[in-house]
Amino acid sequence: MKKIVNPFITTGYLSPQYFCDREEETRQLIENIANGNDIALISSRRMGKTGLITHSFQKKEVQKDYLTFFIDIYSTGSLRDFVFILSKEIVERLKPFDKKAIETFWSTVKSLQTGISFNPMGVPSFNLKLGEIQSVETTLDEIFRYLNNAGKPCLVAIDEFQQISHYPEKNVEALLRTHIQRCQNARFIFAGSQRHIMDKMFTSATRPFYQSVSIQHLESIPMEQYIQFALLHFRENKKLISPEIVEIVYRQFDGITWYLQKILNTLYAMTTPEGKATKQMVREAIESNVQSYKYAFSETIFRLPAKQKELLIAIAREGNAKAITSAAFVRKNSLTSSSSVQAALKGLLDKDFVTLEKDAYRVYDRFLAIWINENF
Repeated sequence: MKKIVNPFITTGYLSPQYFCDREEETRQLIENIANGNDIALISSRRMGKTGLITHSFQKKEVQKDYLTFFIDIYSTGSLRDFVFILSKEIVERLKPFDKKAIETFWSTVKSLQTGISFNPMGVPSFNLKLGEIQSVETTLDEIFRYLNNAGKPCLVAIDEFQQISHYPEKNVEALLRTHIQRCQNARFIFAGSQRHIMDKMFTSATRPFYQSVSIQHLESIPMEQYIQFALLHFRENKKLISPEIVEIVYRQFDGITWYLQKILNTLYAMTTPEGKATKQMVREAIESNVQSYKYAFSETIFRLPAKQKELLIAIAREGNAKAITSAAFVRKNSLTSSSSVQAALKGLLDKDFVTLEKDAYRVYDRFLAIWINENF
């Protein structure tokens, strides 16, 4: 593999060389799959769920034994959207296999046949448009029939799974649960970043997915492991960074993987060959990244209803905001009332601007929280 310019990857997955730790989490995920369990993988956003799933899918034992499919449904708004991107992912993933593999899908999912074509070499193309899916439930039934009869066991990862709770169609959870329960040839990974929704989906006795999975919570990579990872990549490229500097970055962002990678990516670029990263460079790296989003942040704040904006600013100032409907919190932050805070909070949670971690609320986007504190 060609050597990359910057070893701190901020988008996608490249290879195990640029993937930090997660050995125990990978082992646990693969072990659950091997033992026939579906998995709910739950963590804060940007903690590295996608990387962990992709890393696990690259393992030889998984590649050998399973057909793997991965979809991110964060941008979907309906069951039709879900069916569309799942269909497209299956076709794309089957391309490298022999023609028989894609023909099995093509002959099983009859409702999509007009949207799949083959070139003279037998390579398929997915030409279907979203609106051309006529009967969503029929197509969904055919897709699960394919998964249940594919030549190899299937492994299907669905990222941001909590999104299905927002679909306008009724009983989507029950419909998917029924299909999944009947599909003996596939295992499923349901990954989600809205903990309060994901926890309810899988632990509430009134929900269809209750006790149907093994739950795996993804926490921060241990600081010492991340320090060693950072030191290694700086050292291999004849640059220096001290454990103290990595610890400063780690603590600033509570060990959330994407922010660590983003700041270390910037620090690495700022550090000259034979040079050393400094505390001043950390401050500059953080400010540079925050400022790069300032126009998007300004637009975000401008479009928020007034009470949601006021509450978002208050939560950003607190860092970890507890008892936010209490009279003390309302008074301290010059908010209108406890009831208005409750209404504003629902809006911020629905829009993913804030998250509930244990008993405290935080601004989801740590760069946004820094920008708010600098400007309000």
